[in-house]
Amino acid sequence: MERKHLLLKKGISLVLAFVLLGSVLTGCGGESGSGSGSASGSASESETITLTNVSYDPTRELYEQYNKLFTEYYKKKTGKTVEVTQSHGGSGSQARSVIEGNEADVVTLALAHDITLIEEAGLVKEGWISEFEGNSAPYTSTIVFLVRKGNEKGIKDWDDLTRDGVSVITPDPKSSGGACWNFLAAWYYADKKFNGDETQMKDFVSKLYKNVLVMDSGARGATTTFVENGQGDVLIAWENEALLSVKEYPDKYELVTPSISIKAEPSVAIVDENADKNGTQEVAREYLQYLYTDEAQKLEGENFYRPSNQEILKTFSDTFDLNVEMCTIDDFGGWDQAYADFFTDDAIFDEIYSQ
Repeated sequence: MERKHLLLKKGISLVLAFVLLGSVLTGCGGESGSGSGSASGSASESETITLTNVSYDPTRELYEQYNKLFTEYYKKKTGKTVEVTQSHGGSGSQARSVIEGNEADVVTLALAHDITLIEEAGLVKEGWISEFEGNSAPYTSTIVFLVRKGNEKGIKDWDDLTRDGVSVITPDPKSSGGACWNFLAAWYYADKKFNGDETQMKDFVSKLYKNVLVMDSGARGATTTFVENGQGDVLIAWENEALLSVKEYPDKYELVTPSISIKAEPSVAIVDENADKNGTQEVAREYLQYLYTDEAQKLEGENFYRPSNQEILKTFSDTFDLNVEMCTIDDFGGWDQAYADFFTDDAIFDEIYSQ
């Protein structure tokens, strides 16, 4: 009798154990099944996606504002939170940093050649320049002069930068994309002035660079040298940098637009190798594509970049001189040709500067 009672007790215990185990397994199955979709959905909605934008140095203020605009848009569209990390410096230096391991998801650099270098390193897919409109340049700029209020040296055009007693501030083309645009604008002016006589053109640009007092590594550093440190008579500058300085110090500086300048196209691209690895390919594309929306184009204009949307650009006619004569990089055979002709080691810039 006692033995039967013991067996019955064990049987009941085993049944209870199986029931309990079944409940646990069912609970687990429910969580990783239908509950998993909901848990994973809420996690994907609440997770923070980190996106790194490696940019050139004058864009700090623009992207601080744009990042807020984009993250609000993306949160509303997808429910996901994006946190954008910014990195700024001379465009050429920034490109090299990405090649050497800077984990950029996107690059927004000063010129296409810098992104081409990243492409050649295998980090950006071929054909990137056609991925977005306008050679993947959502905004443009040009090159102008910033002078001190009153313009005591009477600086009006490129010729005035070659005169004795005029000290010039411009960054170094070896590290700064803006500096490359500066040099090409001066070269194009000399080309027109001397009808393509290369000897006279080199002599003209050589005189200009003999007047360079300080050659910083980036455009923002050059602005700091001129504006905050008070060095030089004239800064060769991005138009957006010059306009920002005039806005911040209206009683100290004024902008001079030369008779001939250049259409500068700061390019953008997804760093595909990093974006694929980080799982940010989709948000990176959205981030760059959103730069072309009306809302973003207006923000770019407010930050003194020329919107690529021509209708929106016209609304900023009080800000920009829309009639200035501009050459383009195509006048130099494209960026690959221009860089080889002017900025590689022992090319024209080195020849001129060494004199």
